[in-house]
Amino acid sequence: MELSRRTIIAASAAAGLAATTVGTAGAAHAAEGTSGSASGSRKPVKELFGKLADGTKVYRWSLENGGTRLKVLNWGGVVQGLEIPDRRGRHANVSLGFDNIDDYVAKTPYFGALIGRYGNRIAKGQFTLDGKSYQLSVNDGVNSLHGGKQGFDKHIWDVEPFTKGSDVGLVLHYTSVDGEMGYPGTLKAKVTYTLTRHGDWRIDYEATTDKATVVNLTSHVYWNLGGEGSGTIENHELKIAASRYTPTDSGLIPTGELAKVAGTPFDFRHAKTIGRDIRAGHVQQVQAKGYDHNWVLDKGITAKPEHIATLHDPRSGRTLKIATDQPGLQFYSGNFLDGTLVGTGGHTYRQGDALCLETQHFPDSPNHANFPSTVLRPGQTYRSTTIHTFSS
Repeated sequence: MELSRRTIIAASAAAGLAATTVGTAGAAHAAEGTSGSASGSRKPVKELFGKLADGTKVYRWSLENGGTRLKVLNWGGVVQGLEIPDRRGRHANVSLGFDNIDDYVAKTPYFGALIGRYGNRIAKGQFTLDGKSYQLSVNDGVNSLHGGKQGFDKHIWDVEPFTKGSDVGLVLHYTSVDGEMGYPGTLKAKVTYTLTRHGDWRIDYEATTDKATVVNLTSHVYWNLGGEGSGTIENHELKIAASRYTPTDSGLIPTGELAKVAGTPFDFRHAKTIGRDIRAGHVQQVQAKGYDHNWVLDKGITAKPEHIATLHDPRSGRTLKIATDQPGLQFYSGNFLDGTLVGTGGHTYRQGDALCLETQHFPDSPNHANFPSTVLRPGQTYRSTTIHTFSS
């Protein structure tokens, strides 16, 4: 799910992102990696990726474990590359991205980024909490999307590499000051990326605040299990454990209804190809130019991550399974990729060349009393976990 999504390009440039990034390059003492254990682990390796306009250095960390290779930037916690093997053991990068920092700053539709303070949309950038009204940064027409004009995806994060037993990973820190993008409270965010010995990619989110606020953190990886730049994902098979979804208005803001998927193109309870019903002409699809909706997961909020979605590419044999403790999943079918962006492999990205599966609370939850709450108060800790399991 992204901006209307064309407006983010212009908004990013206008915001003067390079001049407003905060924090430090972080973890200057990051360990230089060497080949590791029998499980195929390798300590994170740090290298210079580029510089922002103000001279701030952007670093990339590369780590590998259990056959999965992950590349992460300290700019926005961006997953710049994620390689997994196909049925023949051949690795390919299955996430969309760029090979330079300038494109991430000026053009990216959130490729691989950490999203906050609030993933997805908030209507008119407004909400009321404890009797007080707040006006957020508006960057999607009249609405606020993914934290506003300078959300968590547009800042430098502090990064600490680690090895723990057979796991390798990165701990990312960012402090969002009181009032940033209109949100109340100083929010201290911590996100841990872990590659397990089995090649699973786990994301653990944590946050604390000194004032009551709203929080909804997620990851915005664009998936193509055939490999980035390899063409359409319409032949990918998708299954989502959800009997309901949240219909939206013309601005892609939830109406508040929890509608049944049965008998509609939104029914993915049994695996089907994404292309099968994507042109069914349902009014919700016409508004979104495809799929760009939140699925209400049958399991609801759970104490531990539970399997909720499976994505499979028959051609390569690659399969992605997603487990989460969150109540919602935003499925976005790459509707606004228009051939103007050139990715890491030198190919242009066109409509339907990737999809996003964002584990989350529901869009615009602060304005819907019937949606699960996203309120975080002092003394509480926001925690969420999503696990990506790969096979072929």
